[in-house]
Amino acid sequence: MTPNLIHLSFILRPLLILFLAAAGPSCRMLINAAGGSWEVLKSDIGISAMHMQLMINDRVVMFDRTDFGKSKIDLPNGKCREDPEELAVKKDCTAHSVEYDVVKNTVRPLMVLTDVWCSSGSLSPDGRLIQTGGFNDGDDVVRVFRPCSGCDWEEVGSALARRRWYATNHLLPDGRQIIIGGRAQFNYEFYPKTGSGTKAYNLPFLVETNDKGIENNLYPFVFLNVDGHLFIFANNRAILFDYSKGTVVKTYPEMPDGNPRSYPSTGSAVLLPLKKLQGAIVEAEVLVCGGAPKGSYTSAQSGRFVGALRTCGRIKITDPSPEWVMETMPRARVMGDMLLLPNGDVLIINGASAGSAGWEYGRNPVFNPVLYRPDNQVGSRFEVENPSSIPRMYHSTAILLRDGRVLVGGSNPHQLYEFTGVLFPTELSLEAFSPSYLDPGFANLRPTIISPISQAKLGYGQRVAVRFTVTGTLNGNSVTVTMVAPSFNTHSFSMNQRLLVLGGGSVKALGKSTYEVGVVTPGSGNLAPSGYYLLFVVHQEIPSEGIWVHIQ
Repeated sequence: MTPNLIHLSFILRPLLILFLAAAGPSCRMLINAAGGSWEVLKSDIGISAMHMQLMINDRVVMFDRTDFGKSKIDLPNGKCREDPEELAVKKDCTAHSVEYDVVKNTVRPLMVLTDVWCSSGSLSPDGRLIQTGGFNDGDDVVRVFRPCSGCDWEEVGSALARRRWYATNHLLPDGRQIIIGGRAQFNYEFYPKTGSGTKAYNLPFLVETNDKGIENNLYPFVFLNVDGHLFIFANNRAILFDYSKGTVVKTYPEMPDGNPRSYPSTGSAVLLPLKKLQGAIVEAEVLVCGGAPKGSYTSAQSGRFVGALRTCGRIKITDPSPEWVMETMPRARVMGDMLLLPNGDVLIINGASAGSAGWEYGRNPVFNPVLYRPDNQVGSRFEVENPSSIPRMYHSTAILLRDGRVLVGGSNPHQLYEFTGVLFPTELSLEAFSPSYLDPGFANLRPTIISPISQAKLGYGQRVAVRFTVTGTLNGNSVTVTMVAPSFNTHSFSMNQRLLVLGGGSVKALGKSTYEVGVVTPGSGNLAPSGYYLLFVVHQEIPSEGIWVHIQ
C-alpha cells in the first residue's frame, strides 16, 4: 500500500466504522476493513522487554539482562544484587525483570540473580515458567517463576548439561522441555533431568547449518509435528527429528531462495493452525517469513545495511514429498515477530526493513503490522494494518493477551541502556495493538463465553459443550472454537506457540442471545502437549475474550 493510500485509510476509517455499526452483520463481514489501533499502556516499565511470557494468572513476566547497567526501576525493600563476576555493575539495586499485571496495568519489580541475556523458556504443564540459560554466570542456570501473588524468581545453578545462549525450547508430550542449540552448542538436552536423560545429545544438523563466523542457525524454529517428531528449521533448511531416538526422519528441501532466516539473519516462523483434529490424517504447515539475505550481517558490521527479505516460505510438513511455496509480503522485514491470533490469522509485527540483528545493525523500522490470512488464495493473504509510532528494533517482543490484544515492548539495539544521542534509543515503553476484530463496530458480533469456566480441566478426546452469548445476529455457520498455547517470545520467535481449531458449526440456541456449540478436544499430547491453553469462541472471525483451560 502506498503512503498516500495509507493516509487516506486513516481519514476514512472512522467513517467506515460508523457505517459498519449501522449496517447488518453480513455487510460488516463482507467489508472486513483493515486497520487495528494502538495504545501506549506504560511509557516506562523500568526495563526493556527483551523476553516475554504470559502467565496463567493474566500477568506477563518480562526481563532484559543483568549486564546492562542500572535499570529505571528499583528492587523493593532495599534489595540489591551483588555479583563480583558481573560485567556491568558489581552491586545493582535495580530490577532487570518485572511482572506486568494486564488487568491493573501495573508493574512489579522482580529479582533475577544470574544473567538472562538471550535465554529461552516455556511454560510447564503445571503453569510454571521454566526459563533456561543466558550469558556469563547464567548460561547453565534454570529459573522457575510460579504464577502466584508476590512470587519471585527461583534459580537452580548448574542445572543444564551445556551452556545455553540463543537456544530454543519446546514443550514435549511427556511434559519435559527440549532445549536445542545455542551459541557453539550443536546439541540438545531435556529438562527436567530424569533417569539417563541428564546429558546433552549431538545434533549434526546444527553443525551443517552453521555459517562460519556468522552462525545463522541460532534460535532455531522448532515445532512439534502431529506425529510427535520435531520440525527444526535453522539457516535455510529443515529436518523432521525423532528426539527419542536421536535420528532424522525426514530432510526437507532447502528454502528456494537459499537465504538464511535464523538469527542473526532473523526472520520468524509459525506452525499454522491445526484443523480437523479428529480426522485420520491431521495436516500441518509451517510459515517462515522475512529475514536478511546472505552477507547482511557482515555488511552491517561494515556500515552497509542490506535490504531485508520480502518473501515467505510455506510448507506442508506432513506431506510425503513437501515443497516450499513462496509468497511476497507487502514490505521487507527483518527481526519481525509472527503471532497466531485467536481467529487463525497470523500477525507480523515489529522489525526493520534493512540490516540484521545485533548491536546497531538494524535500519528503517517497519511501523505497520501485517495480517496474513492462511485460508485465502495466494496473492490475497496479506493486509497492511495501522502503524505504531515507536520503532521496535533489535530485542523487541510481542505476545497475545487473553482479551485478544497483542502486547508489544522492548527494543534495545545497544550494548548498554542508551536513551539519548543514538539512532534508536533503548525503549522502555509498553504498547497494545488491538486488531480490527476489537473495533467497537463489531462488539455486537463478539461472543462472550459462559461455560466452561476459566481454569477448567479437560481431558484428551473429551466432548465439551461450549456455551456463549452474542448480542447481535448469530451466523451459526461461522462459529468455531480455538485453543492457543501461550508462547515464550524473544528474538523474533515465539517458542511453543500453537493454535488448534477444535471445531464449529452445529450451534444450537438455548435462549435469547445464548448458544451452545459442541467440540472435541485434541486426542493426544502429540497434537496438544499437556498444559494450559487459551480457549476462544470465534464468530465471523471475531474472537471472544479467552478463558484458561488445562488439558491433561
